[in-house]
Amino acid sequence: EKMEPNELVSFLNEYLQEMTEVILTQQGTLDKYEGDAIMAFWNAPIALHDHALNACLAALENQGHLAQLRKKWTSEGKPEVYVRIGVNTGDAVVGNMGSMNRFDYTVMGDSVNLGSRLEGINKQYGTEIIISESTFEQVKDKLICRELDLIRVKGKSEPVRIYELISKQDASKKDVQNKITDFAKALSDYRLKNFESAKLAFEAIKNDKPSEVFAKRCEELVKNPPEEEWDGVWTYEVK
Repeated sequence: EKMEPNELVSFLNEYLQEMTEVILTQQGTLDKYEGDAIMAFWNAPIALHDHALNACLAALENQGHLAQLRKKWTSEGKPEVYVRIGVNTGDAVVGNMGSMNRFDYTVMGDSVNLGSRLEGINKQYGTEIIISESTFEQVKDKLICRELDLIRVKGKSEPVRIYELISKQDASKKDVQNKITDFAKALSDYRLKNFESAKLAFEAIKNDKPSEVFAKRCEELVKNPPEEEWDGVWTYEVK
């Protein structure tokens, strides 16, 4: 609302150009732009052996490039922009879809919808990139990730284990590794319904949004304990 239309178009195009170049460099297929959102997929039309890894590297590089753009935009008096990214791996239908006169080469399916849900779920944890368990299993030996939660997203009955994608292996720092270890211990207490000790463990992890979220959640669960058969799954009704 603070920009004139032509200024906004220029601003968005600079952002979309930078992000798209990263996707294409990582051998992704650009599906579409939806306002300021970008949808991309891998492994079609050309088969790609490490498609999950390429998608994750693109996500990390997108956030890295955006951090540099933020510095530039701040110096120009433009707004800071932050984005969320969701990555899922699974079967999908890919092809030309539409009418005889107008169609798009695109991808559809439940796995695509889950990727979209994961993008939105970032806002619940204060994270930048969330990947599904199916993606994690393909990249866990090459990238630094941490298990975040076991959730049930809107529109799906089966719970989904989600992970935060943090960095490449060679970019990992000792304090990050310590944070991942401490978070895992606190998460274990949480799932054992030891909410008071889990709360203290999460509060001990400083400058970490997911830990703050879980500390507040544990506080509520101490006041209102879940049912005996609670399975640790957290249900979201938001997209």
